[in-house]
Amino acid sequence: MKVLGIESTAHTFGVAVVQDQEPYILSDERAEYVPEKGGIHPREASLYFMKVAPKVIHKSLKASGVNASNVDGIAVALGPGLGPCLRVGATIARALAVYLGKPLIPVNHAVAHIEVGRLITGVKDPLIIYLSGGNTMIAAYSGGRYRVLGETLDIALGNFMDVFVREVGLAPPYVVGGVHQLDRCAEEGKVLLKLPYVVKGQDVSFSGLLTASLRLYRQGRYSLEDICYSVREVAYSAVVEVAERALAHTGKTEMLLIGGVAASKYLREKFEALSRQRGVRLAVVPPKYSVDNGVMIAWTGILMFKHGVTIKPEHAYVKQRWRLDQVDIPWL
Repeated sequence: MKVLGIESTAHTFGVAVVQDQEPYILSDERAEYVPEKGGIHPREASLYFMKVAPKVIHKSLKASGVNASNVDGIAVALGPGLGPCLRVGATIARALAVYLGKPLIPVNHAVAHIEVGRLITGVKDPLIIYLSGGNTMIAAYSGGRYRVLGETLDIALGNFMDVFVREVGLAPPYVVGGVHQLDRCAEEGKVLLKLPYVVKGQDVSFSGLLTASLRLYRQGRYSLEDICYSVREVAYSAVVEVAERALAHTGKTEMLLIGGVAASKYLREKFEALSRQRGVRLAVVPPKYSVDNGVMIAWTGILMFKHGVTIKPEHAYVKQRWRLDQVDIPWL
């Protein structure tokens, strides 16, 4: 079975062709929208997607060696994400499904991050730590769905990091050489400053940390490197704390770290220490697949298609706030 997957939830337009046997990944093509300044503007990103989509789809099919008429289904991320960006992917996927006469498979972006992580790392039933620009949550599978055990109460960790480095003049670009600007700046810091550390049960909050850290920066009393170091240590430690509490609660013996923020070696070091202390296996999705990509959509599409989950093109609406715990998982 072969499925073509389309990802367009935020800044990346990704297209991949994946099959249900080794080698699973037949192609993986991407185009990333990078704003000249500020953060992602959904309308501008969607216009960029419309411009690059035909080329990315063509390249992916050519690289896979599979003719479009020979794929078994078209999978598309319908949410969560930025509305204008989601609509580009959904429109293209609907058109391809109708034109080719193929089933259309609706994929939840968060579920896709988990499933590609399980495929690549080989974990079976992990505690999931999902950290990205738009999501911060601790989850685990139970009773037919991924259950959210803890999450951010305001902004996601990745969004918090991006806003902070942008406000202090370090970005864009937000990532240089695979290293986030916050981590790069923090490498020169030595003093741990007093900043808000907000953990409420198994939930975290970063808005107070953002306000306080920017106030320190504008006061000019401390070096930017020390502020970055302190911000990084407080933010990462809060996530590790709620993850440890979830491990104790669930009794899981595996942890899966997914999402773009998982690329941080400093974050990984903290989770490696937690895994040793708790005696659990830590699996980290490689940076290439921890960021948004078409492979995760296509692979999740295969899992869903095999369990009869499809949607009529006329009913394939985007869902900007489609939560992870709203999706049935029949393959586990």
